[in-house]
Amino acid sequence: MALMDRRTFALSVTGGLAAPAFASAAAPPGGPIPLGDRRELLIDDFLIETFSDGCALRMHHPERQDIALVHDEPWEGSGSGYHSVFQDGRLYRMYYKAWNHTYDAKAAHPLKIAYAESLDGVHWTKPELGFFEYEGSRRNNIVVDEVNGAEPHDFNPFLDTNPIAGPNARYKAVGYGREPKGLYAFASPDGLHWTQLGDGPVITKGKFDTQNTAFWDPNIRRYRAYIRDFDENEIRGIRTAVSDDFVHWSEPEWLDYGDAPVEQLYTNQILPYYRAPHLYIGFPARYVDRGWTESAKRLPEQELRRQRGAVNQRYGTAVTDSLLMTSRDGLHFHRWPEAFLRPGARTRFNWSYGDNYLAWQAIETNSAFDDAPRELSLYATESYFTSNEARLRRYTLRIDGFASAYAPLSGGEFVTKPLTFAGGRLLLNYATSAAGSIRVEIQDGQGRPLPGFSMDDAEAFFGDEIDGEYVWKGGEALADMAGRTVRLRVALEDADLYAFRFAA
Repeated sequence: MALMDRRTFALSVTGGLAAPAFASAAAPPGGPIPLGDRRELLIDDFLIETFSDGCALRMHHPERQDIALVHDEPWEGSGSGYHSVFQDGRLYRMYYKAWNHTYDAKAAHPLKIAYAESLDGVHWTKPELGFFEYEGSRRNNIVVDEVNGAEPHDFNPFLDTNPIAGPNARYKAVGYGREPKGLYAFASPDGLHWTQLGDGPVITKGKFDTQNTAFWDPNIRRYRAYIRDFDENEIRGIRTAVSDDFVHWSEPEWLDYGDAPVEQLYTNQILPYYRAPHLYIGFPARYVDRGWTESAKRLPEQELRRQRGAVNQRYGTAVTDSLLMTSRDGLHFHRWPEAFLRPGARTRFNWSYGDNYLAWQAIETNSAFDDAPRELSLYATESYFTSNEARLRRYTLRIDGFASAYAPLSGGEFVTKPLTFAGGRLLLNYATSAAGSIRVEIQDGQGRPLPGFSMDDAEAFFGDEIDGEYVWKGGEALADMAGRTVRLRVALEDADLYAFRFAA
């Protein structure tokens, strides 16, 4: 018997409709950009007026660490994936599809949804939940066994931060169900016992055949979902929809990538970044079918690849990696064209269709190195299709370290658009070489250096800090500039600036 009965309690899970949206973080027409005290990541050119000399934005890449989880239980297998990860107090929670399929892409056993947890985000356990029977035993970590009476496809929970969410719906989730087809909504008081909201799917327009996500969006004070679909040209892509109550949703809209090239995108992995919630950061999986080229013939496990390709060529020839994309409104995205997560040199477990899918989403964990600051942990699939058990590998990235403004030792600089700020301290997330430096000048709105804050007054900072307070030689009071229209001129020499924030 499934834990999820199909009782309808729609609006009662939140207690009513959501509050009005926050004010926009964008600049008013003809006016300065109001930063307030929010943190800004150098992840796009939204704040940048000009770059000069050798300064430019550059993307960084997560570093491969240990295996976080092996899907080696009888109810798991080669098709396990679509991981959702979040921190809940002192506990880290993880949910994923537990599935196995053979080389011909046929299911070896029914798909389930499983659960793992961790106290540090590094070492993960699969608790014996005892909820469902599998092959005569309840000693397993299966947390969901069906959606609307049928085998589930994906199931992606989140901790609901809506201030009016009721105690029975502290956790919510969406998942694709096949009978009838659509995205279903769920609620839970504890993250383990789930109840379906409504009698059927809450979103029906879409293909949904990959990991679909939803969350409480603090920027619009509504729920937001990202779903998979195909366009009129059969290109795989992503739509978004919004809701006041998690049950009634708007018509899904296609994401807009500006002039970025058309690419086949599977997962979306979009979430407001926890240190700068006005920024949406996503890690979509990119699907590329290169055909039976000479390079494809050099990929590992050729016998299995040929067997899969005999069923459907793309099962043998397609490869996948993950991209980085960001947005300031949840609809229009800047997508970096180069891979954020490459398959890498260990080709045996990383060059098959379904490998290198990043989990939804990054979490903060301790570093394993001496007194190093905390870092971001990300998790990616490997060994998909290629053995009886898929694996999940942990990767690490500097906090805020998705991209940076960088210049070589020969130097370079950038100047921001006009902006206003609150607070009296400037905090930088930066890194330099031993010979490198970073200097900051504050200008008025017309680009003239302000007394005490010119480049001649700027300290040549070197080092590596996540939230280092920048100072000027004369010790001028930065708080006196709060509320005024200013520009920042930042000079870099063999240095990266990842983020900055004006704070109290």
